[in-house]
Amino acid sequence: MSASFPSVVPTLRGRIGRDARSGYYPVPHRYRLHLALSCPHCLRIAVTHSLLGLDDVLPVTLLPALPDGPDGGYPALRPLYEASSHRHPGPAQAPVLSDDWSGRIVSTDPAGILTDLVRRFPGADLHPRGADTAIEAVRQSCELGIEAPAQHAGRSDAAPAAREAALRSLLDGLAAFERRLGTEDYLLGGEPTLADVEFWVTLVQLDTVHRWHLDAAAVHRIAEHPRVWAYARRLAGHPAFGRHLDLGGIARRHHARCRGREAAGAAIPIVDWAEHTRGRAHHPG
Repeated sequence: MSASFPSVVPTLRGRIGRDARSGYYPVPHRYRLHLALSCPHCLRIAVTHSLLGLDDVLPVTLLPALPDGPDGGYPALRPLYEASSHRHPGPAQAPVLSDDWSGRIVSTDPAGILTDLVRRFPGADLHPRGADTAIEAVRQSCELGIEAPAQHAGRSDAAPAAREAALRSLLDGLAAFERRLGTEDYLLGGEPTLADVEFWVTLVQLDTVHRWHLDAAAVHRIAEHPRVWAYARRLAGHPAFGRHLDLGGIARRHHARCRGREAAGAAIPIVDWAEHTRGRAHHPG
């Protein structure tokens, strides 16, 4: 598979500090997020922003689902990139956290942006004290136990044995979350945290992107995790999650990037995301 525009490679990694001595410091209405909700990195940031209740503190500018520049970037972001990095190489990509005071970019690093939103602005406790290891473990499990094997399981150019091994790894990853969701509504207790943002977006990607390259039998096996998919449906109905789900944009982004062969599983969605997010979604037209 190949992409018609590049993946996110963070090039600017500024951070928001605790106070004025840090240069970039937390001030209401100073910063702005530039997000394309079709991008999983941007979707995680948008959900986190809503869970923190930052709509009136840190505005969001939504970008089209597909980059509209000839180099695979967003022309609307080019002035920010040029002001921040003279003759910036490569396309102007999202996500971007910008500083309206200076007209420069603070960061294009999704992980750094998420951390600074949670730690530098008031709101819900999405990163409880002592939860660093648990949140990082969920992130690793999503990346290595679901995302990576899902990609390999859907490769039409891989040997059948390799695809089956990848699928088994994916099912093992989902089974671990299935066991974990047996007693709590959320991964780390009774309230959502960054761990839930990470896992939910991973499930969205699994069902709306990776499913296109899996056969019907594989999709059926993936769907046999009732707690996992009930959790996905429930969070899709949560206003901080479902309102940002741009299903059409995700589909357009995937089909613009991907050259892999579509498989039988493409016709069998696991979750009716539109049903659970109806009336909540907002995204550019």
